[in-house]
Amino acid sequence: MTGILLTHAWIYTLDSRQPTASALAIDKGRVVAVGATDRLQAEFDGRFEVQELHGLVLLPGLTDAHLHLQFYALGLERIDCETATRAECVQRVAERARNTPPAEWLQGQGWNQNAWPDGPGAAADLDAVAPHNPVYLTHKSYHSAWANHLALDLAGLTSATPDPPGGRLGRCPDGSLDGILYENAMDLVADIVPRPSVDRTAQAIRQALPTLWQVGLTGVHDFDRRDCFAALQLLHAAGELKLRVVKSIPLEDLPLAAGLGLRSGFGDDMLRIGSVKAFMDGALGPQTAAMLAPYAGSADDRGILMMDAAELFEHARLAAENGLSMAVHAIGDRANREALDAYERLRAYERDHLASPDLRHSIEHVQLLHPDDAGRLAALKVIASMQPLHATSDMLTADRHWGERARLSYALRTQLQAGASLAFGSDAPVESPNPFLGLHAAVTRRRVDGSPGEQGWYPAQRLSLSEALHGFTGGPAYAAGMEDRLGRLAPGCLADLIALDTDPFDCDPHELQFIRPRQTMVGGEWVFRRE
Repeated sequence: MTGILLTHAWIYTLDSRQPTASALAIDKGRVVAVGATDRLQAEFDGRFEVQELHGLVLLPGLTDAHLHLQFYALGLERIDCETATRAECVQRVAERARNTPPAEWLQGQGWNQNAWPDGPGAAADLDAVAPHNPVYLTHKSYHSAWANHLALDLAGLTSATPDPPGGRLGRCPDGSLDGILYENAMDLVADIVPRPSVDRTAQAIRQALPTLWQVGLTGVHDFDRRDCFAALQLLHAAGELKLRVVKSIPLEDLPLAAGLGLRSGFGDDMLRIGSVKAFMDGALGPQTAAMLAPYAGSADDRGILMMDAAELFEHARLAAENGLSMAVHAIGDRANREALDAYERLRAYERDHLASPDLRHSIEHVQLLHPDDAGRLAALKVIASMQPLHATSDMLTADRHWGERARLSYALRTQLQAGASLAFGSDAPVESPNPFLGLHAAVTRRRVDGSPGEQGWYPAQRLSLSEALHGFTGGPAYAAGMEDRLGRLAPGCLADLIALDTDPFDCDPHELQFIRPRQTMVGGEWVFRRE
């Protein structure tokens, strides 16, 4: 027997031609038939292995359209700095320091001064508990970092060190360094932290795969750099990947990619080239997102703009001329406007000069738009790659720093109604990669504890479950140019699916956060089964 026949299930195909079914036939990693159990049993029984699913609910496998796979995998081993207080974070550093040899780096991730009642930290806090170890802790947003004085000294940083382009060194009133590094200033310390080998990165990703399968992920769009791509190739060559990965190219490697002739979509159905990733600004958490008007409570702080529309256009033109789509990080309303201005020029250039003007460009995050720009992604056929969990995670910070502007932040419904194509992710390890938490956030606009109330935060932006599911299935498939074979369960599609005990279409929306797959399949193989 070469294939399998899944029977007596409740299947949501997400295919408009046949929305539901009770049986699914799979052969050579693809769906070959969808329909009623009796009909498919009569056709395939005796030729395919029959697997009785006893009423389990089947959905297409879910894809995270924006994730940092290397950072997520390695982060599972680092200090978890996502704590309720600064003191608790410092205590975790102290505990790790007690069991770490002197001079060995301590690394952690996830601190967020906006959530700490005892306020932000400083180098001296880390000096006190880790005097013999350099310490480097990245912010929850990955757009700032916290280091002790030993780490600053090893990097050669002093009060006389100027701010680098696109970055800022945090300083005390007397001009001395306070240990906080913003945006490109992070690299001044990060560049001297020992890098794990490609083999070590591959091992970390291999160990992390089950944590992704068990929340229903069968694919991701990865936005880490060279070492991650090299590690993924090792795993793929060994037949150990079993997760569909669309891999971005960092902007600094665009000339190399163009010189080699790499194009978006090059590769196979398991590992393929995606878009060129560029940054327009920072993030909301450290107030480095680029703004048209100052942050609330500030007279002149408008964040950090990494590049303007003219510079982005020049990069994007080179990418498009070589068949590479762009994925542009933009958080603040000014960053999004600059990105959209560049895309407007790019679309005109593509129409006039290129034979294939339909590259699937995106803006990653789209967290805050000026009302005048709300419909421009749809008009320019730019994908809105958004993270529903950011809305509920950031809502208090957004209200505090953006004020009334926050009503058009994380505006999922606004983008959908305007006609934009949505692709949803988590930005893990910034947020949990669990897509059911993302579905819950998109549908309810509430945190897991139910706050801010039954209607949710800016409830006009809520989506239906079908709309939200498309963001984790058909949306990422479209962004990857794989909509003909991913994102739904139909003949010819890749056999990526999840089996659930709970019907997400028949439960209280607040319960979506608790759903976990019973089984996960990638390419016709069950890669995860929960006892």
